[in-house]
Amino acid sequence: QVQLVESGGGLVQAGGSLILSCTASASIFSFNYMGWYRQAPGKQRELVATITSRGSTNYSDSVRDRFTISGDNAKDTVYLHMNSLKPEDAAVYSCNAHITYSRTLSRDYWGQGTQVIVSS
Repeated sequence: QVQLVESGGGLVQAGGSLILSCTASASIFSFNYMGWYRQAPGKQRELVATITSRGSTNYSDSVRDRFTISGDNAKDTVYLHMNSLKPEDAAVYSCNAHITYSRTLSRDYWGQGTQVIVSS
């Protein structure tokens, strides 16, 4: 069973920065991709950013140019560098790791989530 442990959330003023970390209990090369999702109160969970095992990245339009996802293979850790934070970025951020076994079989692992609060 893979475990994902997140850290780095907290309270920050609008315009500030935070770095979220997600450390996996397995090599991050084990996963086809890893990513960060967020869910604000009363809203659906949404994709923030993903990074593949080859290092390709993808971002939602709302965070592109402000957030950066990266991975440290030696530490089995994926980071989310968040800059120019806005009140609307406040949410619980969860780390995800995805493995595709076949066209019809895949598995997702999730961390426990870390809260990000942005004060205006």
